[in-house]
Amino acid sequence: MNQFTSVNDVQDIGQLVNDALALKESPYAHQHLGKNKTLGLVFLNPSLRTRLSTQKAALNLGMNVMVMNMDKEGWALETQDGIVMDGTTVEHIREAAAVMGQYCDVLGLRSFPKLLNRDEDYNEDFFNKFIKYCKVPVVSLESATRHPLQSLADLVTIKETWKGPAKPKVVLAWAPHIKALPQAVPNSFSEWMCKAQQEGMLDFTIAQPRGYELNADFTQGAHITHDLDEALAGADYIYVKNWSSYEEYGKVLPFTEGWMLTNDKLKPTNDARVMHCLPVRRDLELSSEILDGPNSLVIHEAGNRLWAAQAVLKQMLEKL
Repeated sequence: MNQFTSVNDVQDIGQLVNDALALKESPYAHQHLGKNKTLGLVFLNPSLRTRLSTQKAALNLGMNVMVMNMDKEGWALETQDGIVMDGTTVEHIREAAAVMGQYCDVLGLRSFPKLLNRDEDYNEDFFNKFIKYCKVPVVSLESATRHPLQSLADLVTIKETWKGPAKPKVVLAWAPHIKALPQAVPNSFSEWMCKAQQEGMLDFTIAQPRGYELNADFTQGAHITHDLDEALAGADYIYVKNWSSYEEYGKVLPFTEGWMLTNDKLKPTNDARVMHCLPVRRDLELSSEILDGPNSLVIHEAGNRLWAAQAVLKQMLEKL
């Protein structure tokens, strides 16, 4: 694996999930792979789980780790080519990424969308240029359109906790929020679950209000509904997440009440386990009674972020 930016970079998702679970049982079994290797983590946006889990994963594999908060500690980066840099930007991404590649064997990058221009965000220009110029393997720590480490951890959590004889029904359920959020997490979750569905691992449904449909490129094969109650019937896992509109890009559109998940809404499910990537706004996105109750998997899921990151880094180190 030379880069990890989406499920499309994974040859066998079932094997990658199994690798993560094996690493959970033996965290330090592969420290020889990372000896004298350095992971650089580059953040242009805030992070808690992604930062700590990826850093810990690298340490478990014997790697050195350097963290750079570009938004606070670095020079303002220019990404456009062919312009005179006589404005506020100080360093071009060509030099910045190339220099980081000189210091690190693997780089992780986190950069959120601006939610102003859909084409600009979905072209992933910043990520693609960073990968081009750094010339070392790159792990996405979340981009404008995807968050693959989170989605891998989600699939690991489902595989680890599912005990039923049949395939689980997994539901991605839109939830309210007070501001416009990116589509990266739901895009990525949908992409991974659709792939898992193709491989016979689960059945996947998406429920959202009208106007909140995701880019169809990420949802091929999913059952899509605008009726939350319909989606929840017989559900085994419910993944709660807010996102802004894709068609009316970055906007928060009107919606009817009843989209926040509560214990009452769990009644038609198969005692469904509830997931969320965190951070979560209590009693807005998701009720406290669920977060603090027996159906919540959010802490378990967050814990699996470590093993997901470690599985990806292990595969990259094996190729170096």
